[in-house]
Amino acid sequence: MKRLGRLALFSAALLWGVSFVMMKNVLANVPTLYILAFRFCGAALILLPACARKLKKLDGAYLRCGALMGAAILLGYVFQTYGLRLTTPGKNAFLTSVYCVIVPFLYWLFIKKKPDRCNAAAAVICVAGIGFISLDSTLSIGTGDLLSIVCGFFFALHIVFTSRFVAQRDPMVLAMLQFFTAGAAALVCAFIFESPPSGAGSADILTLVFLTVVCTAGCLLLQVFGQKYTPPSQAAVILTLEAVFGVLASVILLHEVLTLQLIAGFALTFAAVIISETKLGFLT
Repeated sequence: MKRLGRLALFSAALLWGVSFVMMKNVLANVPTLYILAFRFCGAALILLPACARKLKKLDGAYLRCGALMGAAILLGYVFQTYGLRLTTPGKNAFLTSVYCVIVPFLYWLFIKKKPDRCNAAAAVICVAGIGFISLDSTLSIGTGDLLSIVCGFFFALHIVFTSRFVAQRDPMVLAMLQFFTAGAAALVCAFIFESPPSGAGSADILTLVFLTVVCTAGCLLLQVFGQKYTPPSQAAVILTLEAVFGVLASVILLHEVLTLQLIAGFALTFAAVIISETKLGFLT
């Protein structure tokens, strides 16, 4: 089961990495909020049968927790997806991964758990990596890169909410509630702020279905299964490969050009995530 667990995590990281390119392609024909509404509402419906017998557990606390998790994950994806419109999938993938470095500092804010030396070192290295990835010759940062970094904050907030709420509640029910909340909110906002998609073709629809079934609901199940049979430090290392796969997919499929500056930035950001997530425990 240990090998299957690692394979599940590796598969989730690979699928999430490739999804950056798939999202970039769909964004050419489908507005951001409609994409997110489709993904989240679809994922909620997929998880609903598995949660049907557990819905009797629902109370006000469950609904509040699901709503907060849904709001955080929606804001994360909104900033990530709008950022993806204005930057490359590779840069978007790595800048999104800064959430791993932000999480310890949010824990400090919410539960007064002070970050350790590894967290502090990771933060410094991460800032350097962001500089290499995002700053141009005038030392200004592009809008797409900035939105990608902001999305990392909301993903970090989602992780903090999840860790606090899941302790005494069913994780599948919470996942379904967060997807339902995020999907419903995205759909309402789409009707208000965006025009309905008119140029979407069959390829876009198939991509959206794949993103919903495989990269949203499916990868959630792969992550839960994988983490059950894999030590946390090893799981963290495997899941951080999402950013690497995102860059590889962008280079192979969209011909993204990697400069030495970008490679240095990717390497520093990846190192920061590894240090923050594992404390380098896999070396001992």
